[in-house]
Amino acid sequence: MNTATLDAVPPPANPVPLKQDAAVIGLVGLAHGTSHFSHLLLAPLFPIFMRDFGLSYSDVGLLMSIFFVISGSGQAMSGFVVDRIGARPVLFAAISCFLLASLAASMATGYAGLVLVAVLAGMGNAPFHPADFTILNQRVSAPRLGYAFSAHGLTGNLGWALAPAFLVGITALANWRTAYHCAALLYIAVLALLFWQRDKLRTEVHVRHADAPKGSDLAFMKLPVVWWCFAFFLLSTMTLAVVQSYAPSILKQLHGVSVEAATLTVSAYMLCGALGMFVGGFVAATSKHSDRVVAWAMTAGALLLLVCATGWLNGTGTMVVLAATGFAVGVGGPSRDMMIKKATPKGATGRVYGTVYSGLDVGFAVSPMVFGLFMDRGWYALTLAGAALVLLVSVYAAIGVGRRTAAR
Repeated sequence: MNTATLDAVPPPANPVPLKQDAAVIGLVGLAHGTSHFSHLLLAPLFPIFMRDFGLSYSDVGLLMSIFFVISGSGQAMSGFVVDRIGARPVLFAAISCFLLASLAASMATGYAGLVLVAVLAGMGNAPFHPADFTILNQRVSAPRLGYAFSAHGLTGNLGWALAPAFLVGITALANWRTAYHCAALLYIAVLALLFWQRDKLRTEVHVRHADAPKGSDLAFMKLPVVWWCFAFFLLSTMTLAVVQSYAPSILKQLHGVSVEAATLTVSAYMLCGALGMFVGGFVAATSKHSDRVVAWAMTAGALLLLVCATGWLNGTGTMVVLAATGFAVGVGGPSRDMMIKKATPKGATGRVYGTVYSGLDVGFAVSPMVFGLFMDRGWYALTLAGAALVLLVSVYAAIGVGRRTAAR
């Protein structure tokens, strides 16, 4: 077989043992959690870098912009590589980049060293979504894909939650260089486990025939549904970026919440999002209309954010509702990935997922700049309202994806 049969109709009975599917899901989930851990390889220690290296907020903010620009542009390109050589070697190379980034961080003596860390981590993060979803779509049986996407999203959120505790905790016990040495050991352990179980990560490659029309590899980019998917990711991620970047400051300014409690709320948002993804896996596995599930989940999340923006609730109530927003959005996560799968042409999984998920990096890069202007002017409630509005617009994009997928 020369091309991946990603959308083949499954047989009536599921011949694949649960243990086999679970192993693939677990390995890919571990890899995905590692990539999300690496999103925050620098950010939790920004205050220390600012103190030790004399950096400003703009300096450390630029590090995250470098990370997401490299990750976003690389993600779109890496999808082609995944389709041509397979997901497994790309995945190994990505984790190796994280290993190099952590070692570079442990030896950094100034801003240039941190820039190198951001570049290496961005390169490592770029291939994850096309590689992960190519493996899941090819190696997990169709009836269990909803659960696979649920586990994939859940482990990503857990990676986000682990990174600050891991890096800050070890720094408090020893120092930040030791924290990065421990992170390097973590990457080595993950890479060793994936290599040991590498047979479960093998994927079919897309072979380009000699008589294929010129530019056929880019034909998927002419499909409007791909760009509707891209728009959905960009918009929904802008809301997540507001919560991650500004929720603690908003809670402190509007309700006098302590920095510790406000930061804990962001962790609660992520953990509730993980719980929502767990529930959403069952929804995605049983629903035939993934776009509608996504639309309802994002609408619920937007309405909860609007409640937070009104100021009707006190500090505690706002923190609870904000955490509940994470659950609502999380429920739509697995159905979102099913929605993208339905929009993907045969043999183009890596390219489509790479292009679509680059919208996530664009959203993370753009949102802090846009809503940072609101924050600088003291428009704290309006920042939350704006994030809610953007999430509502993403509902329109999800519906657009569903209509164009049904018409194919």
